[in-house]
Amino acid sequence: MRAPVKLHLASSNPGKLKEYRVLAETASPSVSVELELLREFTSLPAFDENAPTFAENAAGKALHYSSLREGLVFADDSGLVVPALGGAPGVHSARYAGADATNSQRIEKLLNELRDKPGAERSAHFVCAIALARKARTLAVVTDRVDGEILEAPRGAEGFGYDPVFYFPALKKTFAELLPEEKNQHSHRGKAFRKLLAALSSML
Repeated sequence: MRAPVKLHLASSNPGKLKEYRVLAETASPSVSVELELLREFTSLPAFDENAPTFAENAAGKALHYSSLREGLVFADDSGLVVPALGGAPGVHSARYAGADATNSQRIEKLLNELRDKPGAERSAHFVCAIALARKARTLAVVTDRVDGEILEAPRGAEGFGYDPVFYFPALKKTFAELLPEEKNQHSHRGKAFRKLLAALSSML
């Protein structure tokens, strides 16, 4: 049996690593992976995520950190896109209400921006881009999305970020009301990560 392929996540966030590990366990891929945070991530020169697209930010981050560390490095960029707001929050989703804003403050700003928007203009989608690189060479960039709409008030206690106001019509729940296995199946991150594993499998 082939040994697991080790992937290093370009992040210092153990919560994000945990989520990806759960996705890896439930993806039933044709390749087995072992996921770790990139060693001494916070001591490395930071990558400035200032590109206009999720894919460019993910690829730039993977290239940057793979030039500083050995092995396969993957990085992601994700966020919420609301067409009626010109695509905002978009690549600025985490900084939408300021660099130090809380999730609730970001949600409050979003709901204020959409206050007078009718149902059709509250459509939105989450996007996730994931890039894989080694020795400053891009091996794969994948993206996926999940479509929904923004409610007028938060619902649910699970998830994070904009999940409490992102309503997913297929299951008639917000992302913050979904069970973890439901979210993993339908989320932008889950779908993109399964694409990455498929791409990795084709390389081996």
